[in-house]
Amino acid sequence: MKINKDIEIEELVKILPESVAYLRVEGIRCLRCGEPIWGSLDDAAKDKGFKDEDVNRFVKELNDIAKK
Repeated sequence: MKINKDIEIEELVKILPESVAYLRVEGIRCLRCGEPIWGSLDDAAKDKGFKDEDVNRFVKELNDIAKK
């Protein structure tokens, strides 16, 4: 599955568990107190003040991780 900016965080974590650590390093915590953040990758990034070019980089890098 190809990751895009509209992927739901819950689905992203299910298909690519490594995304939790990646997003944490980038400043997007997708798990808080054991509860996942709901919404898309784009929504989560924008909520943290990231711009479109940042989201595009996240998508590219997450797809690169998924290919490994």
